Amino acid sequence: MFCNFAKEKFETMNYNEISDDWQLAKVLHQEEPVIRRCAFKGVNLTAESELALSHTYRDCIFLGCALPMGLKKLMKDSLVFPRMGETFDTFPSQLYTADTLYEGYKVGDPDSFQHCYDSIVYRHYLKMGKRAENIKETLARAIHDHSISNAMHQFLSQYHERKIVGVMGGHGLKRTEEQYEHVARLSKQLTEKGYLMISGGGPGAMEATHFGAWMAERGEEEFVEALALLRKAPTFDDPLWLDTAMQVRERWPQKDYNSLGIPTWLYGHEPSTPLATHIAKYFDNSIREDGILTIAKGGIIYTPGSAGTLQEIFQEAVQNHYLSFGYSSPMCFLGKKYWMEDVPVYPLILDLVSKGRYKNLILTLSDDNDDIISVLDRYSTTE
Repeated sequence: MFCNFAKEKFETMNYNEISDDWQLAKVLHQEEPVIRRCAFKGVNLTAESELALSHTYRDCIFLGCALPMGLKKLMKDSLVFPRMGETFDTFPSQLYTADTLYEGYKVGDPDSFQHCYDSIVYRHYLKMGKRAENIKETLARAIHDHSISNAMHQFLSQYHERKIVGVMGGHGLKRTEEQYEHVARLSKQLTEKGYLMISGGGPGAMEATHFGAWMAERGEEEFVEALALLRKAPTFDDPLWLDTAMQVRERWPQKDYNSLGIPTWLYGHEPSTPLATHIAKYFDNSIREDGILTIAKGGIIYTPGSAGTLQEIFQEAVQNHYLSFGYSSPMCFLGKKYWMEDVPVYPLILDLVSKGRYKNLILTLSDDNDDIISVLDRYSTTE
């Protein structure tokens, strides 16, 4: 019995992840001849060939690594996954940032967007097919998305789960609209209070979320000036949409606060906002959509949106109804007229709650940012 228990416990233990030269050197310089249960991610073991060949490897995983000749003979119960193409990194060990996703972009030259990593991958994605039939391509995408999820959960481990708040809303919201500023100010306030703001990472209400977080701790004058700069390109199909966001990044750098965008190449015609400090970009949109609702355990703020936002409302209501993660999170609707009259989802949900069709929902409807913040604050301190 004890032996079986010990074996099961060992099998559920996580792997020690090795994803940079410092971590690799630390493992290879250990005196223990056997290296056990390590996941090597994109590292070059040929740079330390002599040291690498002085060990044996038990139950290890090698993901897109350069291996010295003869190393495979030293492995037992280990897995080796080679790189699966040159267009995109199959095994990203970190989340994307604007610097990596838009590598090659030159401020003042919007056409340089076509030469960025993001654009190159999107063209490849379209060429191979959104629903690719090539098994090597589908496997590479799946492994990429798994690696992004792994990197994202490592990043999220820095935050209390009830301090992670999502914002849902339309991608068509213009930078010049009052609602854009409203969302940005709300996100700015929540970020300054220690919340991690997340969104689908695209334009509209999503970008407003990250713009607000980016301007955390900046004064009113700087906020207004930055917003005026963005408003020169109101929509994402404006040639200067990305360029103005890049200018905001340059003029008002952000080093103290984070936000997380979770876009997808399925909607690659909509640029991912560079105002998110961290970007978990996926190929599979279903993983991305479910992921946003799953990780935002601090609550979801719904701003006016259309079909996609409506889907997310009812998807989140199901999770809260069934207490899928052990408890229910706040569902905050920003915009009374919109959610009561234009798209009367809120009274529908209240009616379903009164009839017992939904249970455990924590609902709020308001036009006031302070109301939303108060609800989230009370919830985040509840055990």
